[in-house]
Amino acid sequence: MAEELGVFIPYVGGVDHANVLLPPLETLCTVEETCVREKAVESLCRIGSQMKDTNLVEFFVPLVKRLAAGEWFTARVSACGLFHIAYPSAPDSLKAELRSVYSQLCQDDMPMVRRSAATNLGKFAATMEATHLKTEIMQIFEDLTQDDQDSVRLLAVEGCAALGKLLQPQDCVAHILPVIVNFSQDKSWRVRYMVANQLYELCEAVGPEPTKSELVPAYVRLLRDNEAEVRIAAAGKVTKFSRILNAELAIQHILPCVKELSSDSSQHVRSALASVIMGMAPVLGKEATIEQLLPIFLSLLKDEFPDVRLNIISKLDQVNQVIGIDLLSQSLLPAIVELAEDRHWRVRLAIIEYIPLLGSQLGVGFFDDKLGALCMKWLQDKVYSIRDAAANNLKRLAEEFGPEWAMQHIVPQVLEMVNNPHYLYRMTVIRAISLLAPVMGSEITCSKLLPVVVTASKDRVPNIKFNVAKVLQSLIPIVDHSVVESTIRPCLVDLSEDPDVDVRYFANQAIQSLSHDMMSS
Repeated sequence: MAEELGVFIPYVGGVDHANVLLPPLETLCTVEETCVREKAVESLCRIGSQMKDTNLVEFFVPLVKRLAAGEWFTARVSACGLFHIAYPSAPDSLKAELRSVYSQLCQDDMPMVRRSAATNLGKFAATMEATHLKTEIMQIFEDLTQDDQDSVRLLAVEGCAALGKLLQPQDCVAHILPVIVNFSQDKSWRVRYMVANQLYELCEAVGPEPTKSELVPAYVRLLRDNEAEVRIAAAGKVTKFSRILNAELAIQHILPCVKELSSDSSQHVRSALASVIMGMAPVLGKEATIEQLLPIFLSLLKDEFPDVRLNIISKLDQVNQVIGIDLLSQSLLPAIVELAEDRHWRVRLAIIEYIPLLGSQLGVGFFDDKLGALCMKWLQDKVYSIRDAAANNLKRLAEEFGPEWAMQHIVPQVLEMVNNPHYLYRMTVIRAISLLAPVMGSEITCSKLLPVVVTASKDRVPNIKFNVAKVLQSLIPIVDHSVVESTIRPCLVDLSEDPDVDVRYFANQAIQSLSHDMMSS
């Protein structure tokens, strides 16, 4: 109900009569259920933003004041989210009263009310005149930053970034910077965690020079925090923070911490670092990347936890752009080959997805020497997702290196596997053929691929046969009409008389598709 009332203005006679929606929403703003109150506040904000100034002063502002003076804390919590709508339209005398009421809510006895006031302070401040912003709002903000409840202080951290954008740079340095530095040493790890999460936005608010002198030491402290959660949040911002600094400062201050974090006792810290560390390469430049970052990449690539290895693999192209493929292949390729046989299938999957990009960068000769055999080995993996990805990988490689290369290096090896005693591997071959055929073109499909598919239609396993029917259907647009009539149709007719119901179903589907194609052509 609270949500629907927010879009009810057209049904009550338009904006002129929007005030009739306020009483039910006011009641909903006082209920105990948090999600109902939040929806009611959202709807009131939506309605208030459409109301005329006179109606806002007459109906909306009194509603805000009633809620703010509510006996039960739920009303006061809801009131905090409405001030930014009521304030701009109010006359000066009412504006002063609203500022005073908000100030009282920030000092409320109930922590829930103070939390709501801290959360909404940035929105309220954005509607306020600059003179009051520097005096009253900054005083309120300072009180919230010294609150005895850490849940209030951590919300004040968010206010730092919001207020910083509203203030002039010199005011920001005077009022916001000391707060950030103090918060980075707060006794509550939740507050420090919030600072670590928000630090990049806070740096943007205070500007480059104060960042270098004041916030770099604060960030280094957070990277070395004794709580893993704080280190995780800080590690995830390593690249963003390094971009604000020049390469020299990043190498001097951030890199030593990165080296420590790469061998952190918490796998989650290492994982957070691995997801962003590759982005440091363009910041540090080629020489520092080779000397300082490559050893860290290698240690993370050999990490015992798969998520850490995965995060490094997925971002390798960022390093390639900086140090070049020759060096990357010498230093990281052995580790990649090792990971291609990793015991965790998701790591193997990430490597497979990276192979076509690696192939295009290494070139065909290097690829054949080092990675060609791996691509075939994956077709016989125990995990279906790996076999399927391997088949897709062959298609992408054929597109990258061309049909002639594929005819020489992929097709013969794939076709050899069609006699594998395990039906799942035979099915992978059928899947690979269906993906390769459009890339290889009509001639190779007819001479090399189609005979293998037709032979597979005589397989003893129904799963193979109904997949053959699907593949034959996909080959119809690729080959000549004469081949369809002489080879594909007879094969499908045989399959449509198979004892297995699924084989008959897919064969008939393919025959119908064939008839439809003939009629349309």
